[in-house]
Amino acid sequence: MRTKLSVILSGAALFLVVAVVPALAHHAFAAEFDSKKPVKLRGTVTKMEWINPHAWIHIDVKKQDGTVDEWMIEAGTPNTLLRRGFTRDSLKPGTEVLVDGYQSKDGSLRANGRDLTLPNGQILFLGATPGAPYEDKK
Repeated sequence: MRTKLSVILSGAALFLVVAVVPALAHHAFAAEFDSKKPVKLRGTVTKMEWINPHAWIHIDVKKQDGTVDEWMIEAGTPNTLLRRGFTRDSLKPGTEVLVDGYQSKDGSLRANGRDLTLPNGQILFLGATPGAPYEDKK
């Protein structure tokens, strides 16, 4: 009986660790990004990571002096992006995009993406982080 109880308690503890740790790792918009630092980035997609809790779009942004900055753009979850019209093939490396979003508070080359405009003019909503500013483009 004692062994059975310890197995049940161990299983419950493991469940809590597996369920709670990812939730603690998730962040609110305001914890990492600055709504007073909007960015508009035109660049070339180098990679898209379809991972949870947020997908990441990597783009190379060419500056006026010819150097290139490598930006990471946080997007919604893969499931959210799929429901918004993204597929794994929507953003192939080499695709030129325009991203509207908000830069990270620490000033690094990371941003929370709000909208992504494809070469054909189609706009895809990237934002999925609660607390991110929303601009109605009507």
